[in-house]
Amino acid sequence: MKESEAHHPLTDFIEYGEEEMLARAQIHYQEVKRRHSIRQFSDRAVPEAIIAQCIQTAATAPSGANHQPWHFVAISDPKVKAQIRHEAEALERSFYEGRAGEEWLDALKPLGTDANKSYLERAPWLIAVFSQKRGGMENDESKTNYYVHESVGIATGFLLQALHNAGLGTLTHTPKPMSFLSKVCGRDNDVDRPYMLIIAGYPDEGASIPDHATKKKSLDDICTFI
Repeated sequence: MKESEAHHPLTDFIEYGEEEMLARAQIHYQEVKRRHSIRQFSDRAVPEAIIAQCIQTAATAPSGANHQPWHFVAISDPKVKAQIRHEAEALERSFYEGRAGEEWLDALKPLGTDANKSYLERAPWLIAVFSQKRGGMENDESKTNYYVHESVGIATGFLLQALHNAGLGTLTHTPKPMSFLSKVCGRDNDVDRPYMLIIAGYPDEGASIPDHATKKKSLDDICTFI
């Protein structure tokens, strides 16, 4: 085997009996079911070490050619959060004033959302997720990254679950266009493209979730076994 193709034995895989496998799958399902998108956040502080560990977990996600085409900017600075809110709400106002179109706005009505994004300042952490079209494993811009959108999407899912598992509430936010995030976060927009903004923190007292958001499609609706 060539040096570039070197492998080492898989030593950390744990095999369980089928009954335990099913039990673990059921327990995990019940745990994941408790994750909800919330919009009422407490301003209670969350230690940076917790956010760092969750981002490190996200970075274990599989990626095209293992190039790991992502960058995370964790934001707690009140001034930066205020700037993000200002930029995001300007975009959201144009969205809700007609840019979205009636069908999209009708789909959002059961969630009760609007252009007010006060949680962008109130929540203790905003995590801006960026995708990178180029860079490889050594951040060499001459190298192409592969399956970027898919890879970053998986890593973002890992991050959401890590934050939930740590005991935090989360919300995904995708103002469009998001190019302002590159400027606010000091990233080169030609290299790092804004992918998603994740809000993280404790739910505020009296936080609620829309009934509409609790309705999930059945297994029969989403899966076919062949």
